[in-house]
Amino acid sequence: MSIAAASVTSLAERYAATLAARRAEGHTALDETISPEGEIRAAGIWEHLEGLGTRGLLSRKREVARLARDEGIGATAPAIGARWQVDPIPLIFDESEWAPLAEGLQQRARLLDAILTDLYGERRLLRDHLLPAELFLGHDGYLLPADSVTIPGPRQLPVAGADLARGPDGWVVITDRTQAPAGIGYALANRRLVTRVMEPLFLSSRASRLRGFFDVLQHALHRAAPAGVTSPRIVLLSPGPSSDTAYDQALVATLLGHPLVVADDLVVRDGAVWLRTGGRRHRVHVIQRRVDGDWMDSLDLRPDSRLGVPGLMAAARRGAVSVVNPIGSGVVENIGMAPYLERVAREVLGEDLRLAAPQTWWCGERAARSHVLANMQDLVIRPTSRTNRPTSRPGWEMTAAEREEMAAQIEAEPWAWAAQELVDSSTTPVITKEGLSPRAMVLRTFRIAIDDDYVVMPGGLARVASSENESVVLSARGVLTKDVWVLEGAQAPVWSSLRLVPSEEGSDIAMPSLTPRAAGDLYWLGRYGERAESTARLVAVADNLVDDHISRPGSAGHQAMEILLEALTQITGISARLDPEDRQGAVIEQLRTLLLEGDRLGTVAFAAEQTAENALAVRELLSRETIGILGALTDRLANERESEDLFDAQGVATSVLQACLALAGIFGESIVRDEIWLFVDAGRRLERAQAIIGLLRHTIAERRSPVAEAVIVEMALRVSDSLITYRRRMAAGVGSVVPAIAAIELLLEDPTNPRSLRFQLDRLLLTFSGDDGATIRRAVAAARDLTTDLDHETLFAGNREGLAGLLADLDARLRDLSQAIEQEYFAPQRPSRAFAVPEWDGAGR
Repeated sequence: MSIAAASVTSLAERYAATLAARRAEGHTALDETISPEGEIRAAGIWEHLEGLGTRGLLSRKREVARLARDEGIGATAPAIGARWQVDPIPLIFDESEWAPLAEGLQQRARLLDAILTDLYGERRLLRDHLLPAELFLGHDGYLLPADSVTIPGPRQLPVAGADLARGPDGWVVITDRTQAPAGIGYALANRRLVTRVMEPLFLSSRASRLRGFFDVLQHALHRAAPAGVTSPRIVLLSPGPSSDTAYDQALVATLLGHPLVVADDLVVRDGAVWLRTGGRRHRVHVIQRRVDGDWMDSLDLRPDSRLGVPGLMAAARRGAVSVVNPIGSGVVENIGMAPYLERVAREVLGEDLRLAAPQTWWCGERAARSHVLANMQDLVIRPTSRTNRPTSRPGWEMTAAEREEMAAQIEAEPWAWAAQELVDSSTTPVITKEGLSPRAMVLRTFRIAIDDDYVVMPGGLARVASSENESVVLSARGVLTKDVWVLEGAQAPVWSSLRLVPSEEGSDIAMPSLTPRAAGDLYWLGRYGERAESTARLVAVADNLVDDHISRPGSAGHQAMEILLEALTQITGISARLDPEDRQGAVIEQLRTLLLEGDRLGTVAFAAEQTAENALAVRELLSRETIGILGALTDRLANERESEDLFDAQGVATSVLQACLALAGIFGESIVRDEIWLFVDAGRRLERAQAIIGLLRHTIAERRSPVAEAVIVEMALRVSDSLITYRRRMAAGVGSVVPAIAAIELLLEDPTNPRSLRFQLDRLLLTFSGDDGATIRRAVAAARDLTTDLDHETLFAGNREGLAGLLADLDARLRDLSQAIEQEYFAPQRPSRAFAVPEWDGAGR
């Protein structure tokens, strides 16, 4: 349909005019939505975009950014940020144009699988000179210890990805992803976000759903289990929560129901791989890895690796565990293979290659190297390995000195470099303030082996350039992403018939306990969340006292204010600067620091960021709402820190308290009482207990004048959220009439007050009531016994030395309890030691 014939006007016409202007400047790139002749694809989407208009599109762009930020997509420790960018306009394929592309992707996966199998098996392709041996012997992804190590099934490449671009002559493969392909989770995340802001368009479009593709992955992982294992335990091995693709890993693990683990969570014993938990070890049969192959084992591979499992290679070699993708699969990402794949496809598959790469020159060949060195300014220079070398570099962006340096590197290690011609990648519209802007696009696709062939995800992850002027899409420059819709035909998707069939005996795989790492992250999530709340309460009360009494020296209120400020300094370690001429300014600066400075231990912002960091480390165990609350909180503190508006301590403290109470509500009402809840609650209870003791030690543990003490007691009770109960009891004549004693009764001894020390200790006793908690229970019981049948007269005699001693004793016991919990449940493995090995220069020497 032409633009003139379509029921769309302004947006499409303006975008077509932009494309025409680019062509007039010499750009030859196609566009995915409007042809050079003015024919538009997917007229329905243009009608929808026109109905929204530029203002509506910008509104949806802001909304999708907010949703991505709230879910923490793309974020890694230590803080949650809005680093994942999604353009709400999807990239759309109809079935007729997707089907041949999917067939080409299936063929390419079969070809790469055949090459991978041969390289670690017969190596016929090298012997027959169909592939140069130097191309692999000098490649750091070719791992000789993986020779002849296979996984069950007809395919040795279970999961494959590919980055594609559409040039003037059709689709080409820019990069194959066979090491540990990432992005399946991001593709689903983009689908969730875009369908929320473009729901009417999605519902009317017949776009293929993506959730079934995860069933295909589950099926493939089960099929990869060692022989004789009908109910395998599967884990996803991650480099850790600071990985660039941590969100992707966590979402995949959550959807599949597999534990997300790091190297310290696994151990090799008796020739098998085991999952370490707080209770006992659990046998692991399949590892879905997101760690590069050469880092997977410090005994057989890199001795300096802390990301892999010592002894894993030996366990895989004996068939005790299957690793998906197999260790060493990264070798077929080698871009230097591109010039040879057409011939290999005809030899191995008996077919012409359907999806080729752009014209590529491998510098290991003399003639190709000469061409690259002579034409570097027109080529994209790429390392043959993505592991230990810099990323791709467009030659035309290098200075003369940089090209000279690159030439020297190529001459020194010619086998390690290749070059490709520039692909004039097709463009796709993205939303900007000025309207729709055409951007170069790369499409990441995914395939999973089922039986003897591959299933292609009906969609993928599109990445577009950061500006109109960029013709190469490089992640290092910051990338905008798009959802990819493939319109369904009448044929049901492959996965509609896939079902995991349980064994007749049923599964003997019980849900494993938490790993020590995950348990520790949950525990500190609870502790830091509670610390943020208690510190915010302290700051809020101190701010009120400063407002009321800073200008009234000598009054009881001023004395109480100074006592609380000193307590604040002692508890947090953050003090006010000494400035007798501007005491109020110094105090306000102290309160601002306490709330907003995230790089200072003891501040609210530091505790909030640590809470977020621990939540991200176990995000596969937590709800999206939890991540969203923490994202909003860290954003609020960051924005306030950068703001030039008048500082509002009460407003910031209130926002923190609201977020902390929302988290407490989730933990209290939305988490099953299993180990996840247990460790979060244990952290919260211990942190609150220590906060109570710290507050009492620095406020009530010393005798004051009666008037000042009345103010101080109410102040401490307000910090502890117990003031209303105290006033009701005093009015009813319940408990002591002495304010300080009544406060001790309420905050130290009362088993019914959720803010009392006794309540926290009782909860800890229940939390660690299992067979493995005997040591912890004894320590908790000893602390609780100190709060039973207190002699108030003795405690409050003289200058209250008895009370101060009791509180100091309780503080020491709580610190010892914290150490005991960490040693009992969170202790890491002792580092393994590999035998010293000579350095390998990457060329097999």
